[in-house]
Amino acid sequence: MSDAKTRIDETVKANDVVLYMKGTKSMPQCGFSSRVAGVLNYMGVEFTEVNVLADEDIRQGIKDYSDWPTIPQLYVKGEFVGGCDIITEMTLSGELDQLFDEKGVTYDKAAAEKIREANA
Repeated sequence: MSDAKTRIDETVKANDVVLYMKGTKSMPQCGFSSRVAGVLNYMGVEFTEVNVLADEDIRQGIKDYSDWPTIPQLYVKGEFVGGCDIITEMTLSGELDQLFDEKGVTYDKAAAEKIREANA
Protein backbone atom coordinates (compact mmCIF):
# COMPACT_ATOMS: atom_id res chain seq x y z
CA MET A 1 0.00 0.00 0.00
CA SER A 2 2.93 2.33 0.53
CA ASP A 3 3.50 2.40 -3.26
CA ALA A 4 -0.07 3.67 -3.76
CA LYS A 5 0.37 6.25 -0.99
CA THR A 6 3.62 7.45 -2.59
CA ARG A 7 1.96 7.76 -6.02
CA ILE A 8 -1.03 9.61 -4.54
CA ASP A 9 1.23 11.94 -2.55
CA GLU A 10 3.32 12.74 -5.64
CA THR A 11 0.22 13.39 -7.77
CA VAL A 12 -1.45 15.60 -5.17
CA LYS A 13 1.71 17.66 -4.63
CA ALA A 14 2.69 17.94 -8.32
CA ASN A 15 -0.67 19.31 -9.55
CA ASP A 16 -2.60 22.39 -8.43
CA VAL A 17 -6.01 20.70 -8.67
CA VAL A 18 -6.54 16.92 -8.62
CA LEU A 19 -9.82 15.03 -8.72
CA TYR A 20 -9.81 11.37 -7.76
CA MET A 21 -12.93 10.10 -9.47
CA LYS A 22 -14.69 7.13 -11.01
CA GLY A 23 -14.07 7.49 -14.73
CA THR A 24 -12.53 10.49 -16.45
CA LYS A 25 -13.45 14.15 -16.78
CA SER A 26 -14.75 13.50 -20.29
CA MET A 27 -16.51 10.24 -19.32
CA PRO A 28 -17.38 10.09 -15.61
CA GLN A 29 -18.69 6.71 -14.48
CA CYS A 30 -20.75 7.75 -11.46
CA GLY A 31 -23.13 10.60 -10.76
CA PHE A 32 -21.09 12.07 -7.91
CA SER A 33 -17.89 12.11 -9.97
CA SER A 34 -19.85 13.58 -12.86
CA ARG A 35 -21.19 16.40 -10.69
CA VAL A 36 -17.77 17.48 -9.36
CA ALA A 37 -16.03 17.12 -12.73
CA GLY A 38 -18.92 19.04 -14.32
CA VAL A 39 -18.54 21.93 -11.86
CA LEU A 40 -14.77 22.11 -12.44
CA ASN A 41 -15.15 21.83 -16.22
CA TYR A 42 -17.91 24.47 -16.33
CA MET A 43 -15.84 26.83 -14.19
CA GLY A 44 -12.89 26.34 -16.54
CA VAL A 45 -10.60 24.91 -13.85
CA GLU A 46 -7.55 23.09 -15.18
CA PHE A 47 -7.40 19.84 -13.21
CA THR A 48 -5.76 16.45 -13.27
CA GLU A 49 -8.14 13.54 -12.99
CA VAL A 50 -7.23 10.13 -11.60
CA ASN A 51 -9.58 7.31 -12.54
CA VAL A 52 -9.75 5.12 -9.43
CA LEU A 53 -11.53 2.38 -11.42
CA ALA A 54 -8.32 1.79 -13.37
CA ASP A 55 -6.25 0.91 -10.29
CA GLU A 56 -7.60 -0.92 -7.24
CA ASP A 57 -4.59 0.10 -5.12
CA ILE A 58 -5.30 3.77 -5.82
CA ARG A 59 -9.05 3.26 -5.31
CA GLN A 60 -8.48 2.03 -1.74
CA GLY A 61 -5.32 4.05 -1.23
CA ILE A 62 -7.01 7.42 -1.74
CA LYS A 63 -9.56 6.57 0.96
CA ASP A 64 -6.75 5.74 3.38
CA TYR A 65 -4.69 8.77 2.30
CA SER A 66 -7.44 11.27 3.10
CA ASP A 67 -9.20 9.22 5.78
CA TRP A 68 -12.35 9.91 3.73
CA PRO A 69 -14.54 6.93 2.76
CA THR A 70 -15.99 8.08 -0.56
CA ILE A 71 -14.99 9.05 -4.07
CA PRO A 72 -14.74 11.59 -5.71
CA GLN A 73 -12.14 13.50 -3.72
CA LEU A 74 -10.88 16.95 -4.66
CA TYR A 75 -7.42 18.26 -3.75
CA VAL A 76 -6.32 21.86 -4.25
CA LYS A 77 -2.65 22.78 -3.87
CA GLY A 78 -1.95 19.57 -1.97
CA GLU A 79 -4.87 19.88 0.45
CA PHE A 80 -7.92 17.63 0.60
CA VAL A 81 -11.03 19.77 0.09
CA GLY A 82 -13.84 17.22 0.13
CA GLY A 83 -16.21 14.99 -1.76
CA CYS A 84 -19.29 15.66 -3.86
CA ASP A 85 -21.57 17.09 -1.16
CA ILE A 86 -18.90 19.40 0.22
CA ILE A 87 -17.86 20.63 -3.24
CA THR A 88 -21.52 21.23 -4.15
CA GLU A 89 -22.10 23.24 -0.95
CA MET A 90 -18.87 25.20 -1.42
CA THR A 91 -19.79 26.00 -5.03
CA LEU A 92 -23.25 27.27 -4.09
CA SER A 93 -22.00 29.31 -1.11
CA GLY A 94 -19.06 30.86 -2.98
CA GLU A 95 -16.52 29.18 -0.70
CA LEU A 96 -15.00 27.29 -3.63
CA ASP A 97 -14.37 30.62 -5.39
CA GLN A 98 -12.70 31.93 -2.24
CA LEU A 99 -10.52 28.84 -1.99
CA PHE A 100 -9.46 29.15 -5.64
CA ASP A 101 -8.73 32.87 -5.14
CA GLU A 102 -6.65 32.19 -2.01
CA LYS A 103 -4.71 29.38 -3.69
CA GLY A 104 -4.19 31.19 -6.99
CA VAL A 105 -6.22 28.74 -9.07
CA THR A 106 -7.60 30.22 -12.29
CA TYR A 107 -11.33 29.80 -12.88
CA ASP A 108 -14.22 31.56 -14.64
CA LYS A 109 -15.93 33.75 -12.01
CA ALA A 110 -18.91 34.40 -14.32
CA ALA A 111 -19.47 30.64 -14.72
CA ALA A 112 -19.37 30.21 -10.93
CA GLU A 113 -22.03 32.92 -10.62
CA LYS A 114 -24.19 31.22 -13.26
CA ILE A 115 -24.09 27.99 -11.25
CA ARG A 116 -25.30 29.86 -8.17
CA GLU A 117 -28.00 31.74 -10.12
CA ALA A 118 -29.29 28.49 -11.63
CA ASN A 119 -29.52 26.91 -8.17
CA ALA A 120 -30.94 29.89 -6.27
